[in-house]
Amino acid sequence: MIAANGFAQGVIDVHSHIITSELLSALESEGRLMDEGFPLPKYDADAHLKWMDEAGIETSVLTLAAPQPSSAQTIRMTNEAAAKLKKQHPGRFLFCAALPLPDVDAAIREAKYVLDTLGADGIKLATNVNGQYLGAPELDTLFSVLNESKAVVILHPHRPDPVNPQVMRQTPLAMQEYLSETTRAVSNMISRNVLARYNDVKVVVPHCGAYLPLAVPRMKSLTPEMQANKMVGEIDWEANLRALYYDLAGAHSSEVIRMMLTITSPDHLLYGSDYPYVAPRVLTQSLARMRQYLTTESDLAPFKEMILYKNAEKIFKQ
Repeated sequence: MIAANGFAQGVIDVHSHIITSELLSALESEGRLMDEGFPLPKYDADAHLKWMDEAGIETSVLTLAAPQPSSAQTIRMTNEAAAKLKKQHPGRFLFCAALPLPDVDAAIREAKYVLDTLGADGIKLATNVNGQYLGAPELDTLFSVLNESKAVVILHPHRPDPVNPQVMRQTPLAMQEYLSETTRAVSNMISRNVLARYNDVKVVVPHCGAYLPLAVPRMKSLTPEMQANKMVGEIDWEANLRALYYDLAGAHSSEVIRMMLTITSPDHLLYGSDYPYVAPRVLTQSLARMRQYLTTESDLAPFKEMILYKNAEKIFKQ
């Protein structure tokens, strides 16, 4: 099938967000619409599909945006709305369902429901919910359940908790702290071997891997000293890193991809847009730029189809 812009369709976007009216109402009633320091954009499925057709994107993976509502009912309603879109538009939408953390038991119940009943294609996890960070020991039981399901987990940064308001006042979260949040959460999981112990879970790290291309070598170099001081145990670096995939939403470039390839392999890189948080026109230009350097840069050209859709097809079993 050929898109309106002449590109053969097939691109899979693993980083897009659904923002329902129920979600907005719930956040407004909680006084949390500006929790992340900026207003949530409007979302309309028809507008999303229109942009996908124009850009040459066949399938988008929907996840719940930040902030996460406190109500498990609102989270359930958002998951059901995403499942409905998937059913209404076969082949155009997948979704990774949110969970009502920090209540681990409720999260496990919701995970089983969305995976077994709603047909979710994976799970979305926030870097932290009310200060409960990924990697925390109390989340091991949840990861055990996700491991049994061989689940795909998409991560997304949320406001750090606790947070000094000055952090947000001086530099908006999306410009810096989101990258720190993502790096912090993944580092936590690595230091406790979460990904090595639950090695049937595939974890998608957003925004070009955040600071991980810099953080991983530093963690490795400091590990012997940390172990000598009994601050961490043995870390299975190969198994932990093997579980990580990376979307290219945000400031992608050929240089960034080369840097990411210092900690991962080409079959772990995925296209992501961050729709609707970025204007469609900008996203279309960004994807065109990616297509260009994946065509003209000789060392990256062999990975073009892998990054644009084949890797995502494999992990989501499309």
